[in-house]
Amino acid sequence: MILALDGEFGLANSTSAEAIERGILTAIDDINRQGGVLGGRPLTLITREHRSISARGIKNIRELATIPDLIAVFGGRFSPVVIEELPVLQQTRTLFLAPWSTADGIVDNGMKPNYIFRLSLRDGLAMPFLLTRAADRGLTRVGLLLTNTAWGRSNLEAANRHLAGRDSPSVVGTAWYNWRDRTLIEKYEELEAAGAQAILLVANDDEAAVLVREVAALPPARRLPILSHWGVTGGDFVGQAGPALQEVDFTVIQTVSPFRIPPERLAPVLETAGRLFGIHRPEDIVSPVGFLHAYDLTRILALAIDRAGTTDRAAVRDALEQVGPYRGVIRDFDRPFTPGRHEALGPQDLLMARFRPDGVLVPVE
Repeated sequence: MILALDGEFGLANSTSAEAIERGILTAIDDINRQGGVLGGRPLTLITREHRSISARGIKNIRELATIPDLIAVFGGRFSPVVIEELPVLQQTRTLFLAPWSTADGIVDNGMKPNYIFRLSLRDGLAMPFLLTRAADRGLTRVGLLLTNTAWGRSNLEAANRHLAGRDSPSVVGTAWYNWRDRTLIEKYEELEAAGAQAILLVANDDEAAVLVREVAALPPARRLPILSHWGVTGGDFVGQAGPALQEVDFTVIQTVSPFRIPPERLAPVLETAGRLFGIHRPEDIVSPVGFLHAYDLTRILALAIDRAGTTDRAAVRDALEQVGPYRGVIRDFDRPFTPGRHEALGPQDLLMARFRPDGVLVPVE
């Protein structure tokens, strides 16, 4: 009874794939100790690395799809990789679960039937939330600083949809940067010169850390608040940004915070994760959305396998649309998925967080 994770293992400074892996393995341990699935069969996890390179991901999916006992593949952080994998997932009818990647097109993919299920944020929710949060703070003129990838473009489309017919906030400019750019300050200054009162940032940890260090070097009056998408939480952003992070008003969108989960709900998960990985407290959960989403997705998948009564991927796919109710670690789900909705989370799940000086991500009250 095999589950697979195709993730960005081996990518420098990345923590997201490891967080997802730990979430899956924590859930598998709980499931197997409670009797497994289908009347006593244990689940196991295998992993493949793509290092955020789409061609590697596609090769991994082709190989994984041929494994007879494989039930489903979990994906990692990078939307562009998953989007490139979609044709192969469709062709091989491989069940794919997304615990992190956010591009709308991952789920809105035109597949019939749709083999993709997501328990995560989507850009169509993230950008409206970030824009609204900026406006709520009186930051009515914002600049978008976006990565020049499918993920960045997905966010621009989401922002444009949200702002159509609205006066506030207004986008004064959009600046694009490329992966591994060594400096972002010129892009920032373009947006500042256009009148931005805040920056909405779509970045992963490396580039965001570059920006934060450069903004912290400016005079305090020129340091605009940065409201960030959550790619930054998938790697060692805090270590790369260094002390500069505490000099900049930097907040990041999340779907869940372990500090907001009632202790009695989190405790059993931490008991298992503590035994397996030394994760004993909310502070110990690195890249928390990856860990917590993957845990709940794995538990939901196990319920679907039992409901299907078989490991046949098509039957499990159908069963995923029927599972419920489910008492998750994140929250209770009446039905995580339905035939018309392969997104488990919604607008009510969103919050903003900031990094404490010790690097722990905590909710903004």
